[in-house]
Amino acid sequence: MQGIVKRFGDLTANDGVDFTLAPGTIHALLGENGAGKTTLMRALYGLTVPDAGEIHVAGRSVEIRSPKDAIRQGIGMVTQHFSLVAPMTIAENVMLGHEGGFRLDHRQARRLVFEASERAGIAVHPDSTVSALSVGQRQRVEIVKALSRDARVLILDEPTAVLVPQQVELLFDALRRLRDDGLAVVFISHKLREVMAISDEVTVLRQGKVSGRAATRDVDEEELARMMIGRPARAVEREGAGGDGDVVLRVEELEADNELGLPAVRGISFEVRAGEILGVAGVSGNGQTELAEVLSGMRLATSGRVVVDGDLGRIPEDRRASVVGELSVAYNLVIEELGAYRRGPMLDERRIRRTAEELIERFDIRARPGDLVGGLSGGNMQKVLLARVLAREPRALVVSQPTQGLDVGATEYVRGQLLAQRDAGAGILLVSEDLEELLALSDRLVVMYEGELVGELDAAEADVQRIGLLMAGMVGGSR
Repeated sequence: MQGIVKRFGDLTANDGVDFTLAPGTIHALLGENGAGKTTLMRALYGLTVPDAGEIHVAGRSVEIRSPKDAIRQGIGMVTQHFSLVAPMTIAENVMLGHEGGFRLDHRQARRLVFEASERAGIAVHPDSTVSALSVGQRQRVEIVKALSRDARVLILDEPTAVLVPQQVELLFDALRRLRDDGLAVVFISHKLREVMAISDEVTVLRQGKVSGRAATRDVDEEELARMMIGRPARAVEREGAGGDGDVVLRVEELEADNELGLPAVRGISFEVRAGEILGVAGVSGNGQTELAEVLSGMRLATSGRVVVDGDLGRIPEDRRASVVGELSVAYNLVIEELGAYRRGPMLDERRIRRTAEELIERFDIRARPGDLVGGLSGGNMQKVLLARVLAREPRALVVSQPTQGLDVGATEYVRGQLLAQRDAGAGILLVSEDLEELLALSDRLVVMYEGELVGELDAAEADVQRIGLLMAGMVGGSR
C-alpha cells in the first residue's frame, strides 16, 4: 500500500500511509484508538475506498473497490463483529459468497471446510450449526471461511478481544502454522504484550501516519509505546492490597433478565469493601453487562437485594450513551446535579462554568467548558464521566469497561484514577473484559459464566490459566 489517504469530512484517518506485507510473516499493525489502523485495512479489503494512493499485489497495481475484489486478489479479513449466519452450518456459511450457481454443492462445501481446517490446524466439523458454537469457535470458522477462498493474506482486527487465555493460545498456534505455510497475516491490536508474542514485524500508526516500523525482535514494549504515544507507557502504581474496610456494597441473591426476558443474572451474592477493587471477569455475554446495569439503576432486578453504604457512583459501559453529545462539556459535568446550580428560576451559568473549569483542570480534560461533548475523543469523554462521578466522592463505585477503546495514554490515566479512589477508601466493583486490566487493578476477582459466579480468587495469586478455564465454564470454584 503506497500513499494511502482516506478522509471522512474534515477528519483525515489515513494521511499518506505506506504499508508493506511480506509472505510468511505475521505483521502487527499497532496504534492508539483512532490512529487509522482499521481504516487502512478496510481499504485493503475493499470495505472503504481510499481517496488517494495505490495498492500493489505481487508487484502489480490493483484496484480494490469491494470485498469481492479483495477476495479475488487472495485477501481475507476477519472483523471484530463476525458475519456468520447462526442457523446455518459451518459448511453453508463457508459457501456463502462463493461463485457458482444457485444450488449448494454439499460435497464441495465439506471438502473446502476440511482443506481449510487442515491448513490452519483448526478442528471444525462442517455439519455443526454456528448457533451452537462458542465465540472462539466462531472466530475459527471465520478464519476457515477466509482460507477456503485461497487467501494469501489474512487480516485479523483485534482478534483476541472476545477470547479467554486458552483460546488466545489456540489462535496464536493457528496463526504460526499459517505463517509457516507462507500466508501473510496482519494482526491489528492495541495490546503490546500480544504484539510482542505473535508478530515478526510491526508497523505503528499515530494520528493517521506511520510513526515507526521495525522487526519485532529489535524492539521492546517501551519502544513500541513511544512510537504510539510519543513517550514510554507508565506502569500503574499500586500501594499494597485493599479489602480490610467496611462493606460498602452488598449484593444478595440477585437475579435479572436480559432484553429477551431470559435469565441473565442468576442468584449472585458478593460484597465490596472500602479500600478494595473487586474485579468481575468473564467472556462477553455472560451476564456482566446486566449485573452492572442493575447496580447502576439502569435495569430492574427480578429478585434479590442490593445494599449500599453511602453514595454510589457509576461509570457505565457505553460512554457515548452516558453523555449528551449536543450539550457542552460544562453542562455534562453538572447535569446530574443541575438542581444545585439554580438561582431562582434560572441556572447559574457563571457557577456552572467555574465548576467546569475546576474539573477540567483537575481531571486533565483536553477541552473548554463550551465545547460540545460529542466532538471529544473517547479518552476525553471518559474523563468527563470520571470527573462527574468522582467529584461527588462516592463511597462505592460500579465501573464497567472503563478503558474499552481508549488509547494507551487515556488508559493509563483512567486506571490511575481508579487506584487513587481505591486508596482514598472507596469500594470499587470493576467489570472488564480485559483480563490484564483486572489483574493489574483488582484485589479480588470473581468470574461469571452463564449468569452465575463460578469462582473467586485473590488477584495477587491468581492463575491466568485457571481464570481462563473458569471463564469458559470448564471448572468449578468457590462461591
